[in-house]
Amino acid sequence: MASTSLLSAGAPPPRPGDAEAAARGIAAWTAAAGEGAAPPSGAERALLEALFGNAPFLAHCALDRPATLRTAIERGPEAALADALETLDADMRAAAGNRGAAGRALRLARRRAALTCAAADVAGAWDAKETTAALSRFADAAIAHAVACLLRESRDRGELALPNPDDPHEGSGLIVLALGKLGGGELNFSSDVDLIVLYDAEAAPLAGRAKAQDVFIKLAQRLGQMLEERTGDGYVFRCDFRLRPDPSATPAAVSVSAAETYYASLGQNWERGAMIKARPVAGDAAAAAAFLRAIRSFVWRRHLDFAAIRDIQSIKRQIRRHRGADGEIAVAGHNVKLGRGGIRDIEYFVQTQQLIWGGREPSLRVRGTEAALRALAEAGRVEPSTAAELIEAYWSLRRVEHRLQMIDDKQTHSLPADAAELARLAVFLGHDGPEAFAGELRACLGRVAAHCEGLFADAEPLGADTPEGGNLAFTGADPDPETLVTLERMGFREPLTVSNIVSAWHRGRFAATRGARARELLTELVPGLLRALAGAANPDQALVRFDAFLRGLPAGVQLFSLFVARPQLLGLVAEIVGAAPRIANYLSARPAAIDAVLTQGFFDELPDRDECRRSLAAELAFADDLQDRLEIARKWAADAKFRVSVQQLLGTCGAAEAGPALSGIADALIEAMLDAATEEFARRHGRIAGGGLAVMGFGKLGARVLSRGSDLDLVFVYASPGAAAASDGRRALNASAYYARLGQRLITALSARTGEGLLFEIDMRLRPMGEDGPLASDIGAYERYYKSDAWTWELMALSRARVVLAPPGLKARIEALMEAALARPREPGKLAHEVADMRRRIAAEHGSDDPLAVKHVAGGVVDAEFIAQFLTLRDAARHPEILRGGGFGVFDRLRDAGALTAEDAATLTAAADLYYNVQAMQRLSLSGPLTAGDAPEGLRRALARAGGAADFAGLTAKLRETQTRVRALFESIVVAAAAEPNEGAQP
Repeated sequence: MASTSLLSAGAPPPRPGDAEAAARGIAAWTAAAGEGAAPPSGAERALLEALFGNAPFLAHCALDRPATLRTAIERGPEAALADALETLDADMRAAAGNRGAAGRALRLARRRAALTCAAADVAGAWDAKETTAALSRFADAAIAHAVACLLRESRDRGELALPNPDDPHEGSGLIVLALGKLGGGELNFSSDVDLIVLYDAEAAPLAGRAKAQDVFIKLAQRLGQMLEERTGDGYVFRCDFRLRPDPSATPAAVSVSAAETYYASLGQNWERGAMIKARPVAGDAAAAAAFLRAIRSFVWRRHLDFAAIRDIQSIKRQIRRHRGADGEIAVAGHNVKLGRGGIRDIEYFVQTQQLIWGGREPSLRVRGTEAALRALAEAGRVEPSTAAELIEAYWSLRRVEHRLQMIDDKQTHSLPADAAELARLAVFLGHDGPEAFAGELRACLGRVAAHCEGLFADAEPLGADTPEGGNLAFTGADPDPETLVTLERMGFREPLTVSNIVSAWHRGRFAATRGARARELLTELVPGLLRALAGAANPDQALVRFDAFLRGLPAGVQLFSLFVARPQLLGLVAEIVGAAPRIANYLSARPAAIDAVLTQGFFDELPDRDECRRSLAAELAFADDLQDRLEIARKWAADAKFRVSVQQLLGTCGAAEAGPALSGIADALIEAMLDAATEEFARRHGRIAGGGLAVMGFGKLGARVLSRGSDLDLVFVYASPGAAAASDGRRALNASAYYARLGQRLITALSARTGEGLLFEIDMRLRPMGEDGPLASDIGAYERYYKSDAWTWELMALSRARVVLAPPGLKARIEALMEAALARPREPGKLAHEVADMRRRIAAEHGSDDPLAVKHVAGGVVDAEFIAQFLTLRDAARHPEILRGGGFGVFDRLRDAGALTAEDAATLTAAADLYYNVQAMQRLSLSGPLTAGDAPEGLRRALARAGGAADFAGLTAKLRETQTRVRALFESIVVAAAAEPNEGAQP
């Protein structure tokens, strides 16, 4: 660095962009010099006008610290910087353990140093390389002084017994590393400083009961506060500690052992790039050297596999920006750091080459950007002409960056978008006008872009397989701005959250992403995964569910390799987490279930009841006790339901196949759990000879149209040899108590939540007298109730009931009473009136105008079911065959009996199929109600597919048309037949 006067610089300083501000500054400078002082003239006046007329911050510093600027003018900037550092050293020694006084000394010194460096740069005494070196030199001193102050403070508190009173750094066990531009000795004028604070717990000279972790974490926090705190004297530096290992999961200071473990097992390629510039700036020099030696093999790998090279390519591609029209680089508003052809392009060009070749060529292991480019050229890895052009462009852009930041001491890298402000910046850079500046800058940026975009030119952009294009890069400590834009265009509402989640995957916090190979595979999968999730009902929630899925995986390499080999499987998982939260929750809890999708026969025809019984029995054969049976049954049920749900989600089966399959699963579970409960119950209470318990299914279970998430409507009926019958166990019970308690055991076995979850929610309210009636009804009382006391609504419910499980004799007796109760002749007008009145009451409480509310909307599920129940009760006396069969065939049986025309039966059958399919998709996708207006796009597509429509608008139209036709049938069949109210009508 030159030590001569600023006024002896060769080129004249830039003219003032604001002449009035320059005049005010000169007047203030003259006044500050004292009465009788002559206004500056010649070269001195030109320099002062350049400072006062272009940079308000520099004007303030110059008037606040005129002696500093006077020293730089008269003795040169090197002498002025030396004075600033000497004054800082004296002030810090005087401050001793007074952190407040030390902080003020640092802030004042920073203003002196900033003014000196800026004046040297503006005067042309220093070039950009010399300016960055001087700024880095001051930063090193300031950080070292701050750390020394804090170490002494810890000593005075009795936490550390520092071995060298004159040099608190020595032997302290503390390591402060500078990375980024400070690490490379290339600090910006208004840059933050990238620091990593580490400590060697074994080497730290702890005193008393102090713990290294507590001492050094607090010290790191105080260091940040000391440097960043803003007062009337300004600040020292903005600090960024986010380059430390896993910053969101680790404290401000990390132990050396933890850091070494992290880099050895979880360190990422972008962190290798960052650590190239790591340089000790404070603390224990010996400990720092030992640490950097320990991680040398992490930073400088001798051999790189293909996946690692691709990840390094992604580091470079992270800074790709969208081009303007015809690929032109716009000057106004351009970011000279992150924009196309900017500083970051050059830095990543250098770092990627160093990472690839530096493991085998030690000469490339240098920190500075220019030094690295020269080393790459000398090693034959970069053309000398390329290195020379990039070096020239690098310092040219750094000069622009410095002038931008000098204006108001802001950490900005973007050129003004306003034409007048851009013109003033051009003047500050020594140009006659903005046109000359723009032309020179475009040429510079274009040369950089040509060289840097040629690096890995054959590498596909990470976002290339997204419809929107753009970046999808998740390396680095900070989110990539272009990636956030891409994510937003893809449909994610909170792109920053999405970026943070995906970035966390690469930090190895989950078992599945702990290995380097797993993370490399995941990097390859991420673009396709995000594209798939973007089409979900709620992309952000889908990503959160996939994140939960990853958290639950015990390992990742095998599954991620499978996803790479079979992208359609990744699409399936994305579809599940995006459109079916209930299945996603199951998959998150049991990620191994995804293997089932790969088994032969997974997409074959769903099993019937008998197949379910055999399959479950084979699993339960290995159970040791009741608890074992409960767990095994739940695991089996979860897998069986998962298969049905996946087939429904993908459209392999519809509700007509899924309903009976899920009902068969429920039947098998009821039988197995009753057997288990009976066996356990009999050990204490024995059995009732000649007795038996029947389990009846009502509602969707009874009609065999069960859907995922449906509860089970059950009724228990028992038979016994006589009123005085009792069990033969050591704690005998009469028949009523025996079967009621056995029924309760069955309810518990089905609904109790274990480690594997629960099987079903149970609803017993359809038993005679509802919740006021006994849990299990005697068959004789049950027959009498339906013969004389049952209400019309109970008979309607009975029309959809069936015996799920019972001893043969009891089953036959129940089925006979059901047919007798349902086939009893009825007066059609009275029956119709009661059905219509019941429908009005339901509509008043649950009615909806939304076509997606397929159950309660006019013409929806309730209307269709009420038509079937009304006609069944009306005509079963003459056509008992109507009663024999499941729910999906009821309209065909009514047609065959002459109760419906073929056209009306077809309309109602198609309506039921449509409604159940749409309802099933809603149950898979959402836990709450849905309206057409707020249905997310992904769910709209899934619903349209389930309803057999081309799109959501087509589905809505189809639902409305179907509901209109069904409602018209309800009006013509039920309402029109209703008689006037009479005394026999039921409420």
